[in-house]
Amino acid sequence: MSKAAKKVVVLDYGFGNVRSAERALARVGADVEITADFNEAMNADGLLVPGVGAFAACMAGLKAVRGEWIIGRRLSGGRPVMGICVGMQILFEKGVEHGVTTEGCDEWPGTVEPLRAPVVPHMGWNTVKAPEDSRLFAGLDADARFYFVHSYAVRTWELETANPTIAAPKVTWATHGEPFVAAVENGPLWATQFHPEKSGDAGAQLLTNWLDTFKD
Repeated sequence: MSKAAKKVVVLDYGFGNVRSAERALARVGADVEITADFNEAMNADGLLVPGVGAFAACMAGLKAVRGEWIIGRRLSGGRPVMGICVGMQILFEKGVEHGVTTEGCDEWPGTVEPLRAPVVPHMGWNTVKAPEDSRLFAGLDADARFYFVHSYAVRTWELETANPTIAAPKVTWATHGEPFVAAVENGPLWATQFHPEKSGDAGAQLLTNWLDTFKD
């Protein structure tokens, strides 16, 4: 008897490639729904938070559907949440665009700032440097490439874990002009700056790894 498909809600708050995310998740066997419905988002096995465009606009859209509250409530119950691109950036404390600071969800300390690189945006395929014990990148070669499109990033990881009984977050880095945070694994909260849904077979393996963390 086959196991039931994992239910994933792609949060539809007006900012994100929800259809491409839906297709990528369906490809790896998830039962996917695109919605901003509070109860559906709370009760799904996993919540995917996409995001494209400006940090401030994404935060406004997220708050309009109580998205930051949904994220916080899910995480307090140990329920999986994954952010992609600006959907990752808004998980940090704040973002700075054109000199304007906008508060984020503050799940992690840190500031989303303009990338300092000869060519911006950072657009195209790039490799990442993941921790050896990463679950997110399990089964992937060190030279696997992922698709990035962004002009802003978190350049410094600021969360310190002093309690030895709590596992420290696993932080993956990439470089475009300078090193920046490319992905984070922190208990039930995972996130990527790149687009796994646009990253072919490597992205599919990564999404499969995320689904594998869900409790049956």
